[in-house]
Amino acid sequence: MELTWHGHSTWHVDVDGTTFLIDPFFDNPFTDLSPSDVEDPDYLLLTHSHADHISDAGAFTDATVVGVPELTGYMEDEEGFTDSIGMNMGGTVECGDAFVTMHRADHTNGLNTSYENDFGVPVGFLLSDKKPTQESDADATTFYHAGDTGLMSEMKDVIGPYLEPDAAALPCGDHFTMGPVQAAIAVDWLDVDHAFPMHYDTFPPVEIDVDDFEREVKATGSSAEVHVLDGDEAFTLE
Repeated sequence: MELTWHGHSTWHVDVDGTTFLIDPFFDNPFTDLSPSDVEDPDYLLLTHSHADHISDAGAFTDATVVGVPELTGYMEDEEGFTDSIGMNMGGTVECGDAFVTMHRADHTNGLNTSYENDFGVPVGFLLSDKKPTQESDADATTFYHAGDTGLMSEMKDVIGPYLEPDAAALPCGDHFTMGPVQAAIAVDWLDVDHAFPMHYDTFPPVEIDVDDFEREVKATGSSAEVHVLDGDEAFTLE
C-alpha cells in the first residue's frame, strides 16, 4: 500500500493498483501540484463538505465518489459526478482490490463552513487490502484516515481493537480538530505502528510546532513511529 500526502488532509492511496484520492484540496502550502497534475483516481473519498476538503473534487469527476449519501448526492447534482457510492458509518464497501470502512468523526459539517446546508455527518475512512472480520489477520494492511475529528473513545474501544489499523493519519493542528496532545493519545489508543500528522500549518489557526506531536506520542508510551512527511512525499506501508 502506497500512501502519498499532498498536504492538509489530502492523501493519495494505492492499494494493489486500486487508487484513491481523499479530501482533495491542493491550495495548501505543502504541495506545488494543481489538480490537473494528478492522475484521476479510481475512487474519490470525501470525509465531509468543508471547503478545505472538497474544493478540488470537481476536477476528478471521472472517479467514483464515496461519502455519506447527502454529500455524494450533492456531488452528482452540482459537480457532475456520474458514479457514486453513498454509504454510512459502520459500513464497508468493496472498491476494486480494496475495502473501505466508514467510521464517525467528531466535527461539524456545512458547505463552505456555513449553516445553510445539511451534508450529513463527518466521517473517517479505513482502507484495507482484506475484508474486516473479527478474526485478526496479520497479513492484512489497513490505513486509517481519521478525517477532521476530536479525540473519540471509539478509537480505543472499536477502531483500534477490531479494525486494527497499521497506520493512521490524524489531524493535529488544534483549533478546529485535535491538537498534538489529543492526537498523540489517539495514536496510543489506536495501537498503530505508524502515525502521520495532517491538517496543520495550512493557515494561521492551525499553525503548530509539529515536533510537539512526535514528543507527545513518545510521552504516551506508544511505540508508534511518527512520520512527518513533506508535501507530495510517499510512504510504502507493508
